[in-house]
Amino acid sequence: MNLSALPRIVIEPAVRKALMEDFGLAGDLTSAAVIPEDHRSTVVMAARKCGVVAGLDAAELAFALVDPKISVTRHVPDGASIQAGEVIATIEGSSRGILSGERTALNFLGHLSGVASVTAQIVGAIEGTKAVVVCTRKTTPGLRALEKYAVRAGGGMNHRFALHDAILIKDNHVAIAGSVSEAIRRAKSAVGHMVKIEVEVDTLDQLREAMDVGVDAVLLDNMTPIQLREAVAMVAGRAITEASGGITPETAASVAASGVDLLSLGWITHSAPTLDIGLDFVQI
Repeated sequence: MNLSALPRIVIEPAVRKALMEDFGLAGDLTSAAVIPEDHRSTVVMAARKCGVVAGLDAAELAFALVDPKISVTRHVPDGASIQAGEVIATIEGSSRGILSGERTALNFLGHLSGVASVTAQIVGAIEGTKAVVVCTRKTTPGLRALEKYAVRAGGGMNHRFALHDAILIKDNHVAIAGSVSEAIRRAKSAVGHMVKIEVEVDTLDQLREAMDVGVDAVLLDNMTPIQLREAVAMVAGRAITEASGGITPETAASVAASGVDLLSLGWITHSAPTLDIGLDFVQI
């Protein structure tokens, strides 16, 4: 897997904000009261369940921002499949610092690994088809770049990152414009040649109207596998086809078998269950 890491400048604001939220105005009262300042520990972050790892940069940064002298040794990279009980990383350094950064580190690592894990589940379900799993803008506010990175770690790809990336004409845009064709015409007259235009359609009649005008991609919303097959045949390679709406691990294969290019899922970012990862002390 060719997974490019996010720049630190993208990750750090989210991690720093999370630490500040946790430290408040007085810091870690418990660790300061209970643990001697010079006490050192070795701990491991280990998976409680199988899944796919994502978010190691954020987890490591959480410890580094608390205490730059804490060292983190990774045993697997982001994007790796792990088994229950497998050690992901070893952390060494100040016991106070480790415990102060623990929750923030595990929050990022568990959440992002959860996103990567459910993405990998869908990717596995559609193996053998040409379809690609993509995410949406249904992300946690402030964590979009990290969650979309986690989708890539799970073998998926990203839809647009923000409103300025491309034009996506949705049902409300069509309602205000008056028709699919009119919305597309307005979009074409407003942007340059580098901006892609996609339109959401609910019916084959709307799809036909969109193809008569011409677009780069069509979002086939809440269509059955039979309708999707008809839609793919109608498009005939003239635009990218994207299926969206209610796709689950159980239905993904039948949707992908229709011949669509993309499966778009919002829940893989907004509702992915956290992958259970714990921090355990090593007895020396």
